[in-house]
Amino acid sequence: MLQKGPLHAHIIERFDDMPQQLQQAARHILEHPQEVALVSMRELARNAGVQPSTMTRLAKSLGFSGYEDLRGQHADVIRVGAEGFAARALQRDAGGTDGEGLAHRMLQSLSAQVARLCEPETLSQLSTMADRLSKARRIYVLGLRSCHSVAWHFHYVMTLLGEKTVHLDGPAGTSGDALIHASVDDVLLAISINPYSLHTLELAEAAREKGVGIVAITDSEVSPLVTIAEHVVLFPTESQTFFHTLVPALAVSEVLCGLLAAEDRAAALEGLKQADRHLSTMNTYATSIPRRNI
Repeated sequence: MLQKGPLHAHIIERFDDMPQQLQQAARHILEHPQEVALVSMRELARNAGVQPSTMTRLAKSLGFSGYEDLRGQHADVIRVGAEGFAARALQRDAGGTDGEGLAHRMLQSLSAQVARLCEPETLSQLSTMADRLSKARRIYVLGLRSCHSVAWHFHYVMTLLGEKTVHLDGPAGTSGDALIHASVDDVLLAISINPYSLHTLELAEAAREKGVGIVAITDSEVSPLVTIAEHVVLFPTESQTFFHTLVPALAVSEVLCGLLAAEDRAAALEGLKQADRHLSTMNTYATSIPRRNI
């Protein structure tokens, strides 16, 4: 799903041994290999949020004499997806700078990112993850801070199908307490993106130590969750605005719910019927504005 540059495997192999600043630079190159060939070292460093000298240090740590040798390795990486660097530049020129232009660029980018989830490798990963989740006695769902919406969405949809999920979202700092009864028969679905929530990583490690299987929805092959997860689905977070996007992650959540429902259609249908009856009894929904008694 994510475009790979010529040094992709080498950077991942060395990543854990790099100092923090080199990791930050390396992560940007992993996620934007085309920029190495298309922009200057100073602009690349600015985009990565590091000093230009850090790019030189990274190149030398990877065995090059300097940055230009590293850049030469990326000279043929000009193939850019619809949401890539060069295409975004063209979209900005064509779309203008007004509100409609920004909306156009954002929607084009989001459409391309979701479309990339249809690539064979990602489809295979989704199927494998759904199969792992379906075989678990219970699914613990974890996503904090911006990823809370993705975790909650997955848990909410699954509650309509039955009682298979537990959302690790307890009040007063008790979110990890639900893991008390977790065992090797269970799976933790963890969602996190850079910058990664410390508490998410702590709870994921605590679950792993109890023998719980870990599967992850995350943003990078160098995400800390990748090192402990049995199965991983990666999604892009790059946005046309100041904040990362979670639209692809929500799409992954919906697909997983659909695949899990398809595993046992009869049970899923019965769960949905039970949910419908309950919601109807509670008078949950309406089709018009309620009249006020005056």
